[in-house]
Amino acid sequence: MQLDRLRKNLPLIEEKLGYSFKNSDLLILAFTHRSFVNEHRQLVETHNERLEFLGDAVLGLVVSAFLYERLPDYSEGPLSQFRSRIVDAQACAYYLQKLLLPEYILLGRGESLTEGKAKTSILADAFEAIVGAIFIDGGMAMAKGFLLTHFQDDMEVVMGTPSRNYKAELQDYSQKKFRQAPLYKVMLETGPDHAKVFHISVWVDDKEVGMGIGESKKEAEQRAAFEALGHLGVDRHG
Repeated sequence: MQLDRLRKNLPLIEEKLGYSFKNSDLLILAFTHRSFVNEHRQLVETHNERLEFLGDAVLGLVVSAFLYERLPDYSEGPLSQFRSRIVDAQACAYYLQKLLLPEYILLGRGESLTEGKAKTSILADAFEAIVGAIFIDGGMAMAKGFLLTHFQDDMEVVMGTPSRNYKAELQDYSQKKFRQAPLYKVMLETGPDHAKVFHISVWVDDKEVGMGIGESKKEAEQRAAFEALGHLGVDRHG
């Protein structure tokens, strides 16, 4: 049963999150979709939408503060655009996929039959609910730590596009230093055909130097290149 499986895997989920809950019921609630409650009222009484509402606000505040500190010369307009891209539904769905957590969402039969665990809105809401749950359980510092620990590099990629092409920069670095192009390898593909998520590693001088995850190979390669540049000691923020 879905709920039993979720409870059994709470320690694994906490390990992926990098946060241990004092109140594990909050974590269960974060994964509980409205459709599951509608079909299993004898097991659960409420769903994750209130947590999602709170998490959305916490996410927005953390990202706003991060952008404010990282980009002191930018005006409100560009900052708002960056924030919008970092916190939109597609981004939040990606964050949940990056943590490999969609499989634990509790869904009703109807949503399960229509591949609800691949729907951007359901994944995004669950991610925001997790942020809200961490905030309630551990406070703003813990929520901020969770977000920046896991997703600061992703935020940096957004801040660097389209003005920065990390894949091209890695190509140039590798050609100059090692006289060879980086090699990108697809390590894993997850999700249904219409909502694939690609896990791609990048190799330079026969060493794996970066890993990226994205909804397209291009996006995953860009993230892998960003991580690789940092690993190789190349300035990614200039």
